[in-house]
Parts: sequence; structure tokens; C-alpha cells
Amino acid sequence: MSAPSETTVPHASLLDRVPVVPVVIVDDLAHAVPIARALVAGGLPVIELTLRTPVALDAIRAIADEVPEILLGAGTITTPAQAEEAVAAGAQFLVSPGATPTLLSAMGATGVPFLPGTATVSEALAVLEAGYAEMKFFPAEVSGGAAYLKAISSPLPAARFCPTGGITPANASSYLALPNVGCVGGTWLTPADAVDTGDWGRVTALAAQAAGLR
Repeated sequence: MSAPSETTVPHASLLDRVPVVPVVIVDDLAHAVPIARALVAGGLPVIELTLRTPVALDAIRAIADEVPEILLGAGTITTPAQAEEAVAAGAQFLVSPGATPTLLSAMGATGVPFLPGTATVSEALAVLEAGYAEMKFFPAEVSGGAAYLKAISSPLPAARFCPTGGITPANASSYLALPNVGCVGGTWLTPADAVDTGDWGRVTALAAQAAGLR
């Protein structure tokens, strides 16, 4: 991850902020602020809102305006334009599923922290060569899981990861126990049935459980 600025992230590293970063897809703009507030109430004041729906940028704007206490990120950044648009909307960090030289340069140019996506040793080396030691490992489970990250921790001691993709409450701790994993990303914190029915208490309870993982 690029070096945080004092105006965006008042912490040395996103990877050390919380054990689980909630990865959230918002289909209904009305759900954005309640989800963010529920996560904060559960002890997870971080959200990665993915740019996978037409309302994603508006959701980022709404959360930035109404839930300033949450560290607000934009995920599924795949183009330079998306990186610029997300930061303009209020995103304080970026996450990409992969990392091309063009995308790395564009995310770096925004001035906010970011986690470039990697899935192989060669990709991780390329990100390290570009000057970034913290990265996303995606899709984690189908790319070798915790065993893979454990195997590359010795040859790539400088690399630190936030694994996402297939992470669940059942396997999260196996990742978090690794020396090269700072946090994991999880989608289970905002189940569709809870969001669709406005069961924000359930989201808060799931966040509280995740906040205690390590």
C-alpha cells in the first residue's frame, strides 16, 4: 500500500487497522449509510465498497458525508478512471483485483493508500518492484489459500497481504495467524437477507464477531 497521508488515513497501515475489512456490494443506495453505521457499531470502522453496481459511487458519497468516522475504501478498481472517480467521491483508500503497471501508476497518482491485487509470486514481485509492500491476495481460496501464503512468506518477506475471496468465519483465523497477513477481506458481514430486511442489528453482531478475530 502506498504511504498514507495525514489527511486520509491516520494510521501507519490499513492492514493493521482491523482484522477483517468488510467487502460490501450496495445495490440500493438507501442501504449504504445504515450498513456503514452498523459496521461501526460492531467495532469495524472500515468498509471496502465495491464499484460493481450503478449506485456505488453515490453510495461512497453518502457514506463520506454521513458516516465520517468510518475509513471508506473503494474496491474492484480496474481502470485509472475508476480510481480518480472513487477518490473524487470520497474514497480514502483503493483496492484492485489485479495490478497492471498502468493501474498501479494511476492509483499511486491519487495520493491515497491502496492495495493492488496479486495472485502469484510473479505478480507480488512486480508490485514489490514498483515500491509497494502491501497488497491484496485475490482470489484467495482458489489461488492456494493460507497454505500458499505461508509457503511464500519466506522467499517474499517484505510482502504483506490482505487475502479476499472465499474468506469465511471458519477459515479467517488460519489466514490471520500468518506472519505475512495483516487482515482479511470478507463479504459475510453484510448478508443479503439482513440487508434486504434492514436487520442492521445482525450486521452489527457479525461485525462484532469479526472484530474479535485474530
